[in-house]
Amino acid sequence: MRLRTLLIWLAVVPTVAMGTQVTVSAQRLLEQSAQLRSDVEASERIGAPLYTLLVDLQAERTATAALWAAAAGAEGELRVRREATDLAAAEFRRLAVDPSRSFTEVTRQLDRLAAHRQRADLRSGTPEATLTSYSEAIGKVIQVYQQEFSHAEDAELAQASRPVVSMLQATEMVAREDTVLALAGPSGDLTFSGYDQFVSSLGAQRYLHEALIVPHLGARDQRFYDRVVGSADWQTKTRIENAVLSGHKDTPTGIRLPAEVAGWSSAHANFSVQMTTLNIDLARSVLARGEAKAAELESEVAWLIGGSAGGLLAVVVVVVFTTRSVLRRLHDLHERTVTVAEETLPDVVARLQRGQTVDPGTLPSVTGERDEVGRVSDAFARAVAVSVDGHRRLAAERHGFGLFASGIASRTGNLVSRQLSLTEELQDTFGHDEALLARLMRSDQLTVGMRRQIENLLILAGGEVPDPHTEPMRVADLLREAAAEVEDFRRIERQALDETSVEPSAISQISHLLAELLDNATRFSPPKSKVVIRAELVADGLSVEIEDRGPRVSPERYEEMNSRLHQAPPYSVLAQNAHRLGLFVVGHLADRLGATVTLRRSVYGGTCAVVVLPADLLLATAPDAPREGSSGRGAPRALAAAAPAARNGAAAHAVPADAAPATGTAPAATGPVPPEADAPARTSAGLPSRRTVKPLVPALAVRPAGVPAAARPALTAGAARPALPERVPQTHIADQLRAPRAPEPAVRQDAATPEEVADAWADYEQGTQTVEAELRRDQP
Repeated sequence: MRLRTLLIWLAVVPTVAMGTQVTVSAQRLLEQSAQLRSDVEASERIGAPLYTLLVDLQAERTATAALWAAAAGAEGELRVRREATDLAAAEFRRLAVDPSRSFTEVTRQLDRLAAHRQRADLRSGTPEATLTSYSEAIGKVIQVYQQEFSHAEDAELAQASRPVVSMLQATEMVAREDTVLALAGPSGDLTFSGYDQFVSSLGAQRYLHEALIVPHLGARDQRFYDRVVGSADWQTKTRIENAVLSGHKDTPTGIRLPAEVAGWSSAHANFSVQMTTLNIDLARSVLARGEAKAAELESEVAWLIGGSAGGLLAVVVVVVFTTRSVLRRLHDLHERTVTVAEETLPDVVARLQRGQTVDPGTLPSVTGERDEVGRVSDAFARAVAVSVDGHRRLAAERHGFGLFASGIASRTGNLVSRQLSLTEELQDTFGHDEALLARLMRSDQLTVGMRRQIENLLILAGGEVPDPHTEPMRVADLLREAAAEVEDFRRIERQALDETSVEPSAISQISHLLAELLDNATRFSPPKSKVVIRAELVADGLSVEIEDRGPRVSPERYEEMNSRLHQAPPYSVLAQNAHRLGLFVVGHLADRLGATVTLRRSVYGGTCAVVVLPADLLLATAPDAPREGSSGRGAPRALAAAAPAARNGAAAHAVPADAAPATGTAPAATGPVPPEADAPARTSAGLPSRRTVKPLVPALAVRPAGVPAAARPALTAGAARPALPERVPQTHIADQLRAPRAPEPAVRQDAATPEEVADAWADYEQGTQTVEAELRRDQP
């Protein structure tokens, strides 16, 4: 996850959490405000009719008790009270239509009221049961007040509404006392259960006044309450209650009330009106407080939303500013890091590898900043310094190793040169012994391979193999020279063109590159299979393909090998692949020549190496251009000496099976060659000789620059054939491989003319063709 995304999430998460919390809080407050307004509206709409219904039910209950007591005028009073109750019930039913509120129980009790009235009219049952039915309906009304208008979700409003409900309950207790006294009638006799009900109602209403009403009244309501309880009617009520408690008389059938109860009705009618007024004032006070609380909650929601929006905006501004600042600093650090990684550091490493000095000012320095970005920048600067120091030591080690390898290669090259010189002397001395000559040629071929390995070491150590050629070389001759350096050269089939030549300065490097690829092709393919090398002109230059019949290679393996061709490996990789350094050498040479080398699968199942040489290394071959052959690498002598040995069967293994003239055409047709058919004359050594002397390579008579005169072919006056060209040790090897060597034996002065040398080369080519024809006849 990107740092920008992390910073955004760092701001988004608390912002969303804060917004969610604000939303939830605002929603809760708005719901509470809506509930308060709904309660206030319901109280204003239903509270008054419900209270009227409560008072009318209490009055009807008292009138019903008077009817049971056979009081004078009780029937008329009861009829009036029932009409008032019916009107209040109808109004309540019309307004109580909200199904979410607990009005159902009151409605159900009102539905049962007709049955209660019928039992009262028929004097069915006991009066206590009938009066209890009225008390249950009144209790449901008070319960509606408790559930719907007590505001239990708000502590302040619940505290304010508590006296209202307690006042209703206390009024109900006083009304029950009035009902019990009315049930006593003119006689003043009560049953024991009636007296118990009076006593319990008296205790309940006094407890409610003392514990739940007086402590919770406000100052204004407290003054009004004091006036009510201090009135004469309330004092009369209290005196009658005390008289009933202490002045009653027990009778066999019940309790007889004192005479003071006669003043109860008038006193109750007066103080009940005052208590009703107090209840209404308390209810209105609660409603006003609820309205104010709802407005306060709405204002609180507005402030909450406004403040939260401001806070969120501030958070967003701070986060945006901080994020932009951090990202800008990180972007600057990234740009500096990329510049150092892609430009400065590669340039520094390249300069160190070239042995040049590095200016410390070009590298990032430690600034000492203490913030996080500054510490990261300083850490990167230290890492760059450590990396540059490591590359400096590595460059020094590479340079030292290059010098060490060059020294080893120089000494080994001196020994190889002496070995080649000794082999050439033995070839000249024992050239008449064809069996021995074949063994000497085998030794010569192995020594040439040793020289190539020494040059590989020099190339990998960073040295160069200078090219001693001074004239362009035909591509066909170049392929022949590369094939001659391979140990198993007899399996190589060459197909090249003579119309194109190669620049002199690149001949040795190209020959070495192709020799390495040919050596790989012969070593990793079946012993009896052919390795074909062909060259042709393409749009980008010269394409040389080397195709073998080796085992199949996986695409991953080809990718690994091609990576060795396109990237110079460190010494650690070279050490791990010490037995497979050929591809690394090819990669180094291809990089120097500007060529491309690619390995891919051949259509025959083996491997095909495609080398594309750039066009600037090529020249058009003139019609009369000289053919250098492969004199620069010392291989023609081996091929020439192998011809008579192969003809006698003593050294057939040393002759290439595809040693056809490198003219870009297919090898000569196979088939038996009759010995009597135009047999050419031969020299005393058995080499074929053409009678018509025509100089094919007149330039060979000219001594190349740097080659001593003693190194030219020597022909004795009495010899029947000219001597073959001799190898001159250390003529074509790198300067690093040159070293003082032991004195060479004196070579006789070369007295051969150019015509004689050309005739010797013509004899060599004709003998080679004859050997190839014999070998093809012997093949199954």
